[in-house]
Amino acid sequence: MGYHNITFEKTTKFLVTGGAGFIGANLCEKILNLGAEVICFDNFSTGSKKNIENCLNSSNFTLIEGDITNFDECLSACTDVDYVLHQAAWGSVPRSIEMPLKYEEINIKGTLNMLEASKQKKVKKFIYASSSSVYGDHPTLPKVEGVEGKVLSPYALTKKVNEEYARLYFEVYGLETIGMRYFNVFGRKQNPEGEYAAVIPKFVKNLLKNKAPTINGDGKQSRDFTYIENVIEANLKACLAPKEASGEAFNIAFGGQAVLTEMYDKIRELLNKDIPPYFGPERAGDIKHSNADISKAKELLGYNPSYSFEEGIELTIDWYKKNLI
Repeated sequence: MGYHNITFEKTTKFLVTGGAGFIGANLCEKILNLGAEVICFDNFSTGSKKNIENCLNSSNFTLIEGDITNFDECLSACTDVDYVLHQAAWGSVPRSIEMPLKYEEINIKGTLNMLEASKQKKVKKFIYASSSSVYGDHPTLPKVEGVEGKVLSPYALTKKVNEEYARLYFEVYGLETIGMRYFNVFGRKQNPEGEYAAVIPKFVKNLLKNKAPTINGDGKQSRDFTYIENVIEANLKACLAPKEASGEAFNIAFGGQAVLTEMYDKIRELLNKDIPPYFGPERAGDIKHSNADISKAKELLGYNPSYSFEEGIELTIDWYKKNLI
């Protein structure tokens, strides 16, 4: 759909940090399909070899097992690279509240290492994962870039700091940087395991096992759930965006709004399961409502997301049925 008109030279080389993670592995796969070269840089702290097993046999694929907190490894990984797609980070708002020092080290220092390595190795563009969490407590909907509130978690703060460093690396050093403010990305390869798993895979896993999942809070919170294909499109189009887009961060979403209980009912319907959820306490640091204005990304990146929540969730359920059962 939206990215099928995107082309790169066969000699183009991408570096995907966190390339064995959910978003990173999908990016690696798509880049190989486009005929370009890709280096996956991952320490497997949250990523999985299983996510990239279909890439390993490609002559255009290189796996570097390394850590973004090690500058020398970052520098080595960036050698002869055209585009860096920096996805490596630790996610989860609740975990960041428990482990702020770890988040500082990985999400801030790691990103700064990658920016500096990209600058030194003269990378063409540095595209990086930010987050809708940077909007914090600002109540306005839809969320518009430039209208942010106070951040509510160490995770959100790390993403805010990343955006400021990326802006400086463009304005001070001339490295072209573009931030992707992801809104609740979901899709194939997303890990349903662990207490910090994202809500959609967790719901699907429990329902496939005929268990009732827990919804935190009253379930009336809403999210701009964004299918993985839209995120792939945004990253690839950002690589080809004009210089005026550099130093900026963009909302990457579909521009919709799904209430958690309604989303759960949709999953339940697709899986043909009549299991009501449990309702648990609200999670600290959570934003109540999230919905993106994507006009800036449309204008400057040519972003035109093709997959709605409804289309994405059906494809995602099909994938989990094949891979979880």
